[in-house]
Amino acid sequence: MSLRGDVCVVTGACGFLGKSLVKLLLEEEKMAEIRLLDKHVQPEFLKSLEDCRSDTKLNVFEGDIRDCDFVREACRGASVVFHTAAIIDVTESVKWSEIYGVNVKGTQLLLEACIQENVASFIYTSSIEVMGPNSRGEPIFYGSEDTVYDCTLKFSYSKTKKEAEQRTLQANSEVLQNGGQLATCALRPMYIYGEDSHFLLGHMRDGIRNKNVLYRTSRAEARVNPVYVGNVAVAHLQAARCLKDPQKRNVIGGKLYFISDDTPPISYSDLNHVLMSPLGFSIQEKLPLPFCLLYVACFFLDILCTMLRPFIRIALCPRGDASPLNSNSNYICQEAPKISYQQPKRKKVRCH
Repeated sequence: MSLRGDVCVVTGACGFLGKSLVKLLLEEEKMAEIRLLDKHVQPEFLKSLEDCRSDTKLNVFEGDIRDCDFVREACRGASVVFHTAAIIDVTESVKWSEIYGVNVKGTQLLLEACIQENVASFIYTSSIEVMGPNSRGEPIFYGSEDTVYDCTLKFSYSKTKKEAEQRTLQANSEVLQNGGQLATCALRPMYIYGEDSHFLLGHMRDGIRNKNVLYRTSRAEARVNPVYVGNVAVAHLQAARCLKDPQKRNVIGGKLYFISDDTPPISYSDLNHVLMSPLGFSIQEKLPLPFCLLYVACFFLDILCTMLRPFIRIALCPRGDASPLNSNSNYICQEAPKISYQQPKRKKVRCH
């Protein structure tokens, strides 16, 4: 099912995933219009799209997704919304009101705008962070959408992404103003890597300061399923196509899907090394401290940050970061697209 002639909105269009998705839509579909929604859309990004835009109209919507009138205007006349925008905070440095306002309230306003403006499909970019790990740091091997994993989320980012995901799925089948129904789904990518990754660039800067030696922040045996950003974009496109297909719409709608590809399971630190070793980077063989001591150090830093938070916010790793970075989480996505990271966008992908 093609999106030819459709009008879509991409929130977070200038973000890491948003840029890849916009380029993919221009290359793979002949849409009538793509609306780029972000706080600021860089002119150089728009210029980079000139060669692949064809007859597709590009419209820029600069503003805040917490602005009800702004999101209604952006959604007016659209048929599908790709909601990739979010505040990603892994150091607990952003105030709760700010991250909740963007990640949860912003999502709710977008859903309400879709209902008011008769937008038929809504694809939400969730995160693997909503799965935990739990307080015991128990690993997940060969998990799927049906895996039961009891956890209590501790951090603002994972809490807000989880609540926004739930609101998205609950909005499925809501009646639109024109009498139609809204179809929604949520995609949970694994750790995303690829061009323009701010996390990867951050590790690179740290490595340069350390004489081209990357810091090891995770054990080699704590393997996860990274996924290439181009393949995550393909998954979003496939989800939109399925939600448009009358035969698949009721099957896909209201569900969540993990997104992975055939990138080999690897630890976070070793993935950074694999990607940057061609540039001459090496990596520390061991963690700077034994894991138990590292966890204790993070525990006391967390207490310190909590005590100082009324006066100042310090961007330090909360104690739980020692657990996610050093826990196994491997998923088999039974229903979500699986694509080759070596040939992104080349394989045919199906949503069952």
